[in-house]
This record gives sequence, structure tokens and C-alpha cells, in this order.
Amino acid sequence: MAAVTQAAAGTDADTDAAVIRASLADPDRFATIYDRYAAMLYRYAHQRVGPEIADDVVAETFLAAFRGRQSYDLGRQDARPWLFGILTRELATYRRREQARYRALTRSTQETVQDGPADQVTARVVAGTARGPLAAALARLAPGDRDVLLLVAWGQLSYDEVAAALGIPPGTVGSRLNRARRKVRKALGDFEETRNED
Repeated sequence: MAAVTQAAAGTDADTDAAVIRASLADPDRFATIYDRYAAMLYRYAHQRVGPEIADDVVAETFLAAFRGRQSYDLGRQDARPWLFGILTRELATYRRREQARYRALTRSTQETVQDGPADQVTARVVAGTARGPLAAALARLAPGDRDVLLLVAWGQLSYDEVAAALGIPPGTVGSRLNRARRKVRKALGDFEETRNED
């Protein structure tokens, strides 16, 4: 997303790295980073911990990013992995609430957020059949495996971006993702078998 914004702008002065560099002398420039990524980070946090906490977690993420901007690797033009890494660390303080949210979703069949009529129909079909088992499977994943899976699935980060966000080797991203997918597939497969028996 940032790459599209930066490509459309067409200059190196508009890259995330350039904006962060400029914000060292002019702190108000950091608002550009907020404008580029706040909605994306909010959507991800909302899915992880719900609307009650998402605003706070995103605000804490940008505060931590602003305070730590002098240590940002200016060789990285895209700040998205860096911000998702900070967000993931902030979310770690809410692990119990995230687990509680997954347990609640396991029991719930009510939808919360839809973008339009087509999304509502799709969401209801998916929610009616797989929401509970999926939430239960996510709750059972190890935190590191869940972080990798959700950064790829919901954050839409590449393996290299997840590795940068979490400070782990790309090979570890691959193995954690493979393990998480296998466990979720098994949980959903068991659910499908149970449904077919009914």
C-alpha cells in the first residue's frame, strides 16, 4: 500500500525513510507516516483484539514509533514491517484479552463489521459455519505462530516483511507459518467432518 502511495508520488523524498529522516528535524512530518498506515494498523488490531482496544493499541504503536524513529533503519524505504513489528509487540501486552476475544468468537455467531451487502452475505455464510472453530484454532496457537499467521493473512505482509517486523529469520517465518496453517487446517477439517456427520 505504501509502495503504491510512494510510486504515485514518484520521488525519493516521499518514501517512508525520507519522511522519518525529515521528522528528526521537524517532528510534525511524522504525521505523514500516521496518515499512511493508521487505518491499516487499526484494521489489523481490530481483528486481533476488537474495537474496544484497537484504538489504544494503534495509538501506543505510533507513540512508540515516534519515540523510536531515530533508530529506524533509513535503508528500509517501507516502514510498514517496522510498524507492524511495533504493533505486534504492543499486542503482546493484550494476549489475555485476545485469547478472551477468540473464546467469545468461538461461542458467537453474530457479525460485527461488514463493508457492504455482498460482504454481509459472505460474512454470514462464513461466520455461520467456520467462525467458532477458526477462533478456537487461533486461540490454541502458540503466540509466535499466531503472530506470523495473522501478519501474513490479515496484515498482508510478505515473509521478508514478517521477518523484519518480528526480528526473526525468514526461514523461521516459513516454519511457523507452515505449523500454524497445518493446525488451523486440521481444526477446520475436524469441524467439517463433524458437520458432515450431522
